Amino acid sequence: MSYSNHFWVVVPAAGIGKRMGIDIPKQYISALGKTIIEHTLDKFVCRKDVRGILVAVSESDQYWPTLGVSKNDKIKKVIGGKERYESVYNSLCKLEEIADDDDWVLVHDAVRPCITSSTIDRFITDLNHQGSVGGILALPCSETIKRVNNNYQIEETIDRKYIWHAQTPQMFKYKKLHLALQKTIKENIFVTDEAMAMELSNHKPLLIRGEHDNIKITNQVDLKHLELFLSQEK
Repeated sequence: MSYSNHFWVVVPAAGIGKRMGIDIPKQYISALGKTIIEHTLDKFVCRKDVRGILVAVSESDQYWPTLGVSKNDKIKKVIGGKERYESVYNSLCKLEEIADDDDWVLVHDAVRPCITSSTIDRFITDLNHQGSVGGILALPCSETIKRVNNNYQIEETIDRKYIWHAQTPQMFKYKKLHLALQKTIKENIFVTDEAMAMELSNHKPLLIRGEHDNIKITNQVDLKHLELFLSQEK
């Protein structure tokens, strides 16, 4: 596949993932012979349209250097921050001398290994052809949504047709994303994903419908899903 722009991938992986209830960061849990982060990186490292991959790990990370993938010429390590958006920003700063303003940057969770190549292809194609500032994969909410007060009493029922669950990858033009994250850090605004930073800079990211399999591994049930997914993929 060919596109008019270059593509970079940023994988924030400095988190600890305490909800798993284990002693190691969840991205380093093994499933069918590889760690979760290796399964994730496999989806990007062989893509010819990707110029490079930046993996943001914590400064004290002792696991990353033990992985064979850490020696891949296409992958560069970046020291991540305490929060996800800080890790992404550090990665973009690393790209400052080599990325063009209009290059695309795909940010993808280290623990979202069930993304498929076909979904990535569709996502890139849709955003690239629409000439947008960028967008995210997301799924429409299928359940009734309630807004509650501090005592967990229901205040109102929210119209779910306007509610979507954000996924990754999230893809934006390099310069615009860099400036948006720079603004949030300068103003000390906490953001939970790249789209939120873009929104705060008055951009309107597009939603591209994702897939239900593209889950974020956060607990033991998700790990079973991953093992089943990998078995079927093989």
